[in-house]
Amino acid sequence: MESIFGLHERALQVRSERQQVLANNLANADTPNFKARDVDWRKQLSAAQDDMQRTPYKPDMQKTNSRHIDGFADFTTEDYLKFRMPTQAALDGNTVEAHIEKAQFMENAMQYQASLEFINGRITGIRGALRGE
Repeated sequence: MESIFGLHERALQVRSERQQVLANNLANADTPNFKARDVDWRKQLSAAQDDMQRTPYKPDMQKTNSRHIDGFADFTTEDYLKFRMPTQAALDGNTVEAHIEKAQFMENAMQYQASLEFINGRITGIRGALRGE
């Protein structure tokens, strides 16, 4: 059985991990020789789609009831992290550009919220269907 939330479930996990990466970049804005990183979103999304089509479920997970939904395999964005190329390099070797990081952080936060709203709408629809509304 495919997840009722579709790709939004995985997108929410990736957005959460990306938020941590961007926050780490901002926290190290004044650290000499720190290299800003970001998630290659297109590559991550493509891999998630491929994974969902191939083997989206953890094979070793045991279900106690045939109506239980299988769980997704654990994944990490570590393989999809890339160093960000600065538009203006700092003299101390730091590649964090605070204005760009803040903009990316806010954009990611809004996309995270949009995914949450979509999932919430799905849950509301399912809840209504179960109640017979």
